[in-house]
Amino acid sequence: MKHRQDAAARHARARFAVALAAPTLIWQIAFFVVPMGFLVAMTFWSVRNFRLQPDFTLANWQTILSAGFFQNAFVYTFAMSAGAALFVSLAAFPAAYALAFRAGPRLRLMAAGLLIVPFFTSLPVRIYSMQIFFSPGGVINSMLAALSLPPISVLNSPTGTFIGFLTLTAPLVVLLQTFALSAVDRQLIEAAQNLRCGRMRTILDVIIPSARVGLVVAGALAFVLAFGDYISPQFLGGSNPPTLSILIADQVKSGNHWPRASVVAVVMIVTLTAVLGLLLKFAYGRKAA
Repeated sequence: MKHRQDAAARHARARFAVALAAPTLIWQIAFFVVPMGFLVAMTFWSVRNFRLQPDFTLANWQTILSAGFFQNAFVYTFAMSAGAALFVSLAAFPAAYALAFRAGPRLRLMAAGLLIVPFFTSLPVRIYSMQIFFSPGGVINSMLAALSLPPISVLNSPTGTFIGFLTLTAPLVVLLQTFALSAVDRQLIEAAQNLRCGRMRTILDVIIPSARVGLVVAGALAFVLAFGDYISPQFLGGSNPPTLSILIADQVKSGNHWPRASVVAVVMIVTLTAVLGLLLKFAYGRKAA
Protein backbone atom coordinates (compact mmCIF):
# COMPACT_ATOMS: atom_id res chain seq x y z
CA MET A 1 0.00 0.00 0.00
CA LYS A 2 2.77 2.39 0.92
CA HIS A 3 4.63 1.49 -2.28
CA ARG A 4 1.56 2.44 -4.34
CA GLN A 5 1.22 5.74 -2.50
CA ASP A 6 4.90 6.54 -3.11
CA ALA A 7 4.55 5.68 -6.79
CA ALA A 8 1.45 7.85 -7.11
CA ALA A 9 3.25 10.71 -5.39
CA ARG A 10 6.20 10.40 -7.78
CA HIS A 11 3.86 10.36 -10.77
CA ALA A 12 2.07 13.44 -9.47
CA ARG A 13 5.36 15.28 -9.02
CA ALA A 14 6.44 14.25 -12.52
CA ARG A 15 3.17 15.49 -14.04
CA PHE A 16 3.52 18.76 -12.15
CA ALA A 17 7.10 19.19 -13.38
CA VAL A 18 6.03 18.50 -16.98
CA ALA A 19 3.13 20.94 -16.73
CA LEU A 20 5.41 23.57 -15.22
CA ALA A 21 8.05 23.16 -17.92
CA ALA A 22 5.65 22.81 -20.85
CA PRO A 23 5.18 26.54 -21.63
CA THR A 24 8.94 27.16 -21.70
CA LEU A 25 9.53 24.03 -23.76
CA ILE A 26 6.84 24.98 -26.29
CA TRP A 27 8.24 28.50 -26.51
CA GLN A 28 11.77 27.23 -27.15
CA ILE A 29 10.60 24.79 -29.80
CA ALA A 30 8.41 27.36 -31.58
CA PHE A 31 10.80 30.31 -31.48
CA PHE A 32 14.25 28.69 -31.34
CA VAL A 33 14.33 25.10 -32.58
CA VAL A 34 12.02 25.62 -35.56
CA PRO A 35 13.68 28.87 -36.76
CA MET A 36 17.10 27.28 -36.26
CA GLY A 37 16.09 24.31 -38.37
CA PHE A 38 14.74 26.64 -41.06
CA LEU A 39 18.00 28.63 -40.97
CA VAL A 40 20.10 25.50 -41.46
CA ALA A 41 17.82 24.26 -44.26
CA MET A 42 18.09 27.62 -46.03
CA THR A 43 21.86 27.25 -46.30
CA PHE A 44 21.24 24.54 -48.92
CA TRP A 45 18.78 26.58 -50.98
CA SER A 46 19.62 28.51 -54.13
CA VAL A 47 18.75 31.95 -55.49
CA ARG A 48 17.49 32.27 -59.05
CA ASN A 49 16.38 35.58 -60.52
CA PHE A 50 16.62 37.13 -57.04
CA ARG A 51 14.17 34.58 -55.66
CA LEU A 52 14.71 31.82 -53.14
CA GLN A 53 14.40 28.32 -54.50
CA PRO A 54 14.11 25.35 -52.11
CA ASP A 55 16.98 23.11 -53.13
CA PHE A 56 19.79 20.97 -51.80
CA THR A 57 23.13 22.33 -52.90
CA LEU A 58 26.47 22.75 -51.18
CA ALA A 59 27.40 25.69 -53.38
CA ASN A 60 26.61 28.24 -50.67
CA TRP A 61 28.88 26.53 -48.16
CA GLN A 62 31.67 26.13 -50.70
CA THR A 63 31.43 29.76 -51.80
CA ILE A 64 31.41 31.25 -48.32
CA LEU A 65 33.93 29.00 -46.60
CA SER A 66 36.44 29.32 -49.43
CA ALA A 67 36.06 33.10 -49.80
CA GLY A 68 38.97 35.15 -48.56
CA PHE A 69 36.70 37.95 -47.34
CA PHE A 70 34.83 35.48 -45.09
CA GLN A 71 38.02 33.99 -43.65
CA ASN A 72 39.42 37.44 -42.95
CA ALA A 73 36.15 38.57 -41.36
CA PHE A 74 35.99 35.44 -39.21
CA VAL A 75 39.54 35.87 -37.88
CA TYR A 76 39.00 39.59 -37.32
CA THR A 77 35.66 39.12 -35.53
CA PHE A 78 36.96 36.32 -33.33
CA ALA A 79 40.16 38.17 -32.41
CA MET A 80 38.36 41.44 -31.67
CA SER A 81 35.66 39.73 -29.61
CA ALA A 82 38.13 37.62 -27.64
CA GLY A 83 40.37 40.63 -27.06
CA ALA A 84 37.45 42.77 -25.91
CA ALA A 85 36.19 40.03 -23.58
CA LEU A 86 39.64 39.54 -22.05
CA PHE A 87 40.31 43.27 -21.73
CA VAL A 88 36.96 44.11 -20.19
CA SER A 89 37.23 41.16 -17.78
CA LEU A 90 40.62 42.34 -16.53
CA ALA A 91 39.61 46.00 -16.42
CA ALA A 92 36.33 45.29 -14.62
CA PHE A 93 37.88 43.13 -11.89
CA PRO A 94 39.30 45.98 -9.73
CA ALA A 95 35.94 47.77 -9.78
CA ALA A 96 34.06 44.58 -8.98
CA TYR A 97 36.53 43.73 -6.20
CA ALA A 98 36.10 47.18 -4.65
CA LEU A 99 32.31 46.91 -4.79
CA ALA A 100 32.26 43.38 -3.39
CA PHE A 101 34.80 43.75 -0.56
CA ARG A 102 35.29 47.45 0.13
CA ALA A 103 32.02 49.24 -0.58
CA GLY A 104 29.14 49.34 1.88
CA PRO A 105 25.68 48.02 1.01
CA ARG A 106 24.35 51.48 0.12
CA LEU A 107 27.27 52.34 -2.16
CA ARG A 108 27.09 48.89 -3.75
CA LEU A 109 23.39 49.34 -4.48
CA MET A 110 24.00 52.81 -5.93
CA ALA A 111 26.82 51.50 -8.15
CA ALA A 112 24.63 48.63 -9.36
CA GLY A 113 21.93 51.11 -10.28
CA LEU A 114 24.40 53.28 -12.20
CA LEU A 115 25.65 50.22 -14.09
CA ILE A 116 22.09 49.29 -15.05
CA VAL A 117 21.16 52.81 -16.22
CA PRO A 118 22.97 52.50 -19.61
CA PHE A 119 20.64 49.64 -20.53
CA PHE A 120 17.68 52.02 -20.23
CA THR A 121 18.83 53.50 -23.55
CA SER A 122 19.15 51.39 -26.68
CA LEU A 123 22.63 50.61 -27.98
CA PRO A 124 22.21 52.53 -31.28
CA VAL A 125 21.44 55.71 -29.34
CA ARG A 126 24.53 55.25 -27.18
CA ILE A 127 26.71 54.56 -30.21
CA TYR A 128 25.38 57.59 -32.05
CA SER A 129 26.15 59.75 -29.02
CA MET A 130 29.71 58.42 -29.01
CA GLN A 131 30.17 59.64 -32.56
CA ILE A 132 29.77 63.17 -31.22
CA PHE A 133 32.74 62.62 -28.94
CA PHE A 134 35.03 60.81 -31.39
CA SER A 135 34.25 62.61 -34.66
CA PRO A 136 37.08 64.71 -36.18
CA GLY A 137 35.40 67.90 -34.94
CA GLY A 138 33.91 66.32 -31.84
CA VAL A 139 34.28 67.03 -28.15
CA ILE A 140 37.53 65.11 -27.57
CA ASN A 141 39.38 66.51 -30.59
CA SER A 142 38.17 70.01 -29.76
CA MET A 143 39.65 69.68 -26.27
CA LEU A 144 42.91 68.33 -27.72
CA ALA A 145 43.07 71.23 -30.16
CA ALA A 146 42.58 73.68 -27.29
CA LEU A 147 45.58 72.07 -25.58
CA SER A 148 47.61 72.22 -28.84
CA LEU A 149 47.67 68.43 -29.03
CA PRO A 150 47.23 66.39 -32.23
CA PRO A 151 43.75 64.97 -32.90
CA ILE A 152 42.94 61.30 -32.48
CA SER A 153 41.31 59.14 -35.14
CA VAL A 154 38.84 56.66 -33.71
CA LEU A 155 35.87 56.50 -36.05
CA ASN A 156 35.91 54.13 -39.03
CA SER A 157 38.72 52.05 -37.56
CA PRO A 158 39.18 48.88 -35.49
CA THR A 159 39.75 51.14 -32.48
CA GLY A 160 36.19 52.44 -32.82
CA THR A 161 34.85 48.91 -33.04
CA PHE A 162 36.82 47.88 -29.95
CA ILE A 163 35.55 50.86 -27.97
CA GLY A 164 32.01 49.97 -29.01
CA PHE A 165 32.48 46.42 -27.77
CA LEU A 166 33.71 47.73 -24.42
CA THR A 167 30.76 50.10 -24.17
CA LEU A 168 28.39 47.22 -24.81
CA THR A 169 29.90 44.71 -22.40
CA ALA A 170 31.60 46.61 -19.55
CA PRO A 171 28.55 47.41 -17.34
CA LEU A 172 27.27 43.84 -17.50
CA VAL A 173 30.69 42.31 -16.81
CA VAL A 174 31.21 44.53 -13.76
CA LEU A 175 27.80 43.52 -12.41
CA LEU A 176 28.36 39.79 -12.93
CA GLN A 177 31.82 39.90 -11.44
CA THR A 178 30.51 41.82 -8.43
CA PHE A 179 27.84 39.18 -7.83
CA ALA A 180 30.43 36.39 -8.20
CA LEU A 181 32.90 38.00 -5.80
CA SER A 182 30.19 38.85 -3.28
CA ALA A 183 29.34 35.14 -3.05
CA VAL A 184 32.88 34.14 -2.02
CA ASP A 185 32.98 32.65 1.46
CA ARG A 186 34.55 35.23 3.77
CA GLN A 187 35.83 32.49 6.04
CA LEU A 188 38.18 31.34 3.27
CA ILE A 189 39.60 34.86 3.05
CA GLU A 190 40.01 35.05 6.81
CA ALA A 191 41.75 31.68 6.82
CA ALA A 192 44.18 32.86 4.13
CA GLN A 193 44.91 36.01 6.12
CA ASN A 194 45.47 33.95 9.28
CA LEU A 195 48.02 31.93 7.30
CA ARG A 196 49.77 35.22 6.51
CA CYS A 197 48.89 35.27 2.84
CA GLY A 198 49.38 38.66 1.26
CA ARG A 199 46.53 40.48 -0.43
CA MET A 200 47.64 39.59 -3.95
CA ARG A 201 48.16 35.94 -3.10
CA THR A 202 44.76 35.81 -1.42
CA ILE A 203 43.17 37.21 -4.56
CA LEU A 204 44.99 34.80 -6.88
CA ASP A 205 44.79 31.64 -4.75
CA VAL A 206 41.50 32.07 -2.89
CA ILE A 207 39.16 34.69 -4.32
CA ILE A 208 39.56 34.07 -8.06
CA PRO A 209 39.32 30.25 -7.80
CA SER A 210 36.27 30.55 -5.56
CA ALA A 211 34.55 32.95 -7.98
CA ARG A 212 35.81 31.19 -11.10
CA VAL A 213 32.39 30.22 -12.42
CA GLY A 214 30.97 33.73 -12.25
CA LEU A 215 34.12 35.32 -13.66
CA VAL A 216 34.25 32.93 -16.60
CA VAL A 217 30.54 33.33 -17.30
CA ALA A 218 30.96 37.12 -17.32
CA GLY A 219 33.81 36.86 -19.83
CA ALA A 220 31.86 34.36 -21.94
CA LEU A 221 28.86 36.67 -22.08
CA ALA A 222 31.11 39.55 -23.12
CA PHE A 223 32.48 37.41 -25.96
CA VAL A 224 28.97 36.46 -27.11
CA LEU A 225 27.75 40.06 -27.13
CA ALA A 226 30.82 41.34 -28.98
CA PHE A 227 30.90 38.48 -31.48
CA GLY A 228 27.35 39.15 -32.63
CA ASP A 229 27.34 42.95 -32.38
CA TYR A 230 26.40 44.80 -35.56
CA ILE A 231 25.99 48.39 -34.33
CA SER A 232 29.55 49.04 -33.12
CA PRO A 233 31.39 47.73 -36.23
CA GLN A 234 28.95 49.57 -38.48
CA PHE A 235 28.75 53.01 -36.88
CA LEU A 236 32.03 53.25 -34.97
CA GLY A 237 34.22 50.94 -37.03
CA GLY A 238 32.76 52.03 -40.36
CA SER A 239 32.71 48.38 -41.54
CA ASN A 240 36.47 48.70 -41.96
CA PRO A 241 37.22 45.84 -41.88
CA PRO A 242 33.82 44.10 -41.85
CA THR A 243 32.77 41.66 -39.16
CA LEU A 244 30.65 38.55 -39.63
CA SER A 245 27.47 40.36 -38.63
CA ILE A 246 28.11 42.94 -41.35
CA LEU A 247 28.77 40.16 -43.86
CA ILE A 248 25.29 38.80 -43.16
CA ALA A 249 23.73 42.16 -44.07
CA ASP A 250 26.00 42.50 -47.12
CA GLN A 251 25.01 39.08 -48.46
CA VAL A 252 21.33 39.95 -48.15
CA LYS A 253 21.83 43.31 -49.85
CA SER A 254 23.85 41.81 -52.73
CA GLY A 255 21.39 39.84 -54.80
CA ASN A 256 19.03 39.03 -51.93
CA HIS A 257 21.26 36.04 -51.17
CA TRP A 258 19.70 34.79 -47.93
CA PRO A 259 21.24 31.29 -48.20
CA ARG A 260 24.80 32.63 -48.09
CA ALA A 261 23.84 34.93 -45.22
CA SER A 262 22.42 31.86 -43.46
CA VAL A 263 25.76 30.07 -43.89
CA VAL A 264 27.54 32.94 -42.12
CA ALA A 265 24.91 32.91 -39.36
CA VAL A 266 25.22 29.15 -38.84
CA VAL A 267 29.02 29.42 -38.66
CA MET A 268 28.63 32.13 -36.02
CA ILE A 269 26.23 29.98 -33.99
CA VAL A 270 28.52 26.94 -34.19
CA THR A 271 31.51 29.05 -33.17
CA LEU A 272 29.68 30.55 -30.20
CA THR A 273 28.45 27.11 -29.12
CA ALA A 274 31.97 25.68 -29.26
CA VAL A 275 33.52 28.60 -27.38
CA LEU A 276 30.80 28.60 -24.72
CA GLY A 277 31.17 24.85 -24.30
CA LEU A 278 34.91 25.16 -23.72
CA LEU A 279 34.53 28.07 -21.32
CA LEU A 280 31.78 26.41 -19.31
CA LYS A 281 33.79 23.20 -19.16
CA PHE A 282 36.68 25.22 -17.76
CA ALA A 283 34.39 27.07 -15.34
CA TYR A 284 32.67 24.00 -13.94
CA GLY A 285 35.52 21.54 -14.37
CA ARG A 286 37.42 20.15 -11.47
CA LYS A 287 40.43 21.99 -10.23
CA ALA A 288 43.73 20.56 -11.18
CA ALA A 289 45.29 18.55 -8.40
